Amino acid sequence: MTTLTLGRNTSDGKVTCIACGETVTREKTREYDKYGDRWNRDGKDFEYLCKPCHRQHCHQNRKGLEEILMTAGAGRTDRKTFLRQFCESMTDDDPTGKSMQ
Repeated sequence: MTTLTLGRNTSDGKVTCIACGETVTREKTREYDKYGDRWNRDGKDFEYLCKPCHRQHCHQNRKGLEEILMTAGAGRTDRKTFLRQFCESMTDDDPTGKSMQ
C-alpha cells in the first residue's frame, strides 16, 4: 500500500493535487512552486496541481507572498488574527509586510 503525501510523487508515478486532493498521473498535473520560481530547480521538491485546479488558480506574481504570509502568522495564529494582520500588511507603505514585525 502506498502512503500519499499531499502534492508529492507516489511510488507508482502518481501525484496528489495540493488543491483538491485528487491523485492523478504526473502527466495530468502542473508543477507548483510556492515561491513562484519553478524554473530554478536546484534542490527543490515541487508540489503539484491537477490541470483543472491549475487553470483556476491565480497566476499573478507571488514574489514576497511567502514572507508576507509568514509575517501575518499563517499556520501559527487563528484565522481572524491572520486575516487582520495580512490585510494590515497589504495596506502598509511597506508591501513586504516587514513593518508588522
